[in-house]
Amino acid sequence: MSQVPQDLLDAARAVLNNSYSPYSHFKVACALRAANGDIFAGCNVENGSYSVVLCGESSAIAAMVSAGQQQIAEVLLLVDAPELASPCGACRQRLSEFSNADTVVHMCTSDGLYDQQTMSTLLPFAFKLDQT
Repeated sequence: MSQVPQDLLDAARAVLNNSYSPYSHFKVACALRAANGDIFAGCNVENGSYSVVLCGESSAIAAMVSAGQQQIAEVLLLVDAPELASPCGACRQRLSEFSNADTVVHMCTSDGLYDQQTMSTLLPFAFKLDQT
């Protein structure tokens, strides 16, 4: 297992407290490293209509795509909780749209718990439009 990439962790920490989570009180931040090395971060934004919640991963992906990048090299998910959290199912699919099967996803808590998985482990049969 590799170590936590400090630059991604710092980027996620910088936006974690910007989380708008008045309903769940569950703060999530995500930092992505694009293929060109640029780092993009985002946090979760909740809504009274739960189906329109914006996850941290979605926020980071939107920032990356808005900046003209379309390939994720590495992902870090940070939660302000006592236990690790992994991307939800919808975010796993969103991440797979811009990553490869071997893209590493680092999962961290504010208290220092850590794990990592690859996209193929998190979403073994990812849907891709180019599948035959």
